[in-house]
Amino acid sequence: MHTLKHGYTNRTVGDGAIVHKTYDGPDAADRLKREQTLLRRLQGRVPVPPLLRAGERTLTLGFVPGVPGQDLIDADHAEAVLQSCGKMLRRIHAASTDLLDDGAGNVDGVLVHGDFGPHNTLLDPQAFHVTAVVDWEFAHLGNPVEDLAWCEWIVRMHHHEHVDALSRFFRAYGGSVPSWPIRKAAMLATCTSLKEFCYRRDPSSPSVRQWEERAKITAGWQE
Repeated sequence: MHTLKHGYTNRTVGDGAIVHKTYDGPDAADRLKREQTLLRRLQGRVPVPPLLRAGERTLTLGFVPGVPGQDLIDADHAEAVLQSCGKMLRRIHAASTDLLDDGAGNVDGVLVHGDFGPHNTLLDPQAFHVTAVVDWEFAHLGNPVEDLAWCEWIVRMHHHEHVDALSRFFRAYGGSVPSWPIRKAAMLATCTSLKEFCYRRDPSSPSVRQWEERAKITAGWQE
């Protein structure tokens, strides 16, 4: 087993056949349960890793071939990656809200991934179709702009030289794009949420300060 790239919140290791994802930090049990539920219910609807086994702290998943979208963007395939991300996000938002229905009739909004972007999307490196969307632990029912804005944030923050390719993402998603003030407010709300998550995990963690700095950078962005 070796540690897989781009894992930050939890411990994720694999051997090319299976992947073990061990949850850590605040609400670990709830996050595991949420992801476990969605990996089972999304099979055949959205490309996700197969769930092989669920333990108290660890999910065992089948390995899915593909390259993380952020790596393909760095290899200068931003337009193809973001176009595929836009199409996939439309499919996710069109999924039935029953997938996360808590039984109490709370079905407001759409299925929101909660951390959507090229960093949580695996793609075929030649055809650029999505082979899997991973990391569903923050999924919930909410406003589509949460995912739209966060994918945009990932590109602006980590791939700023490819910001122009975001137009392909929004066109592939289809429909009207929320205005810049609405998207920016959603980005800042997620930054605040992640700072609070890190604070609950360890108030003295450098990650708390990192998210404060990222929020300041985000607040200074112009469309």
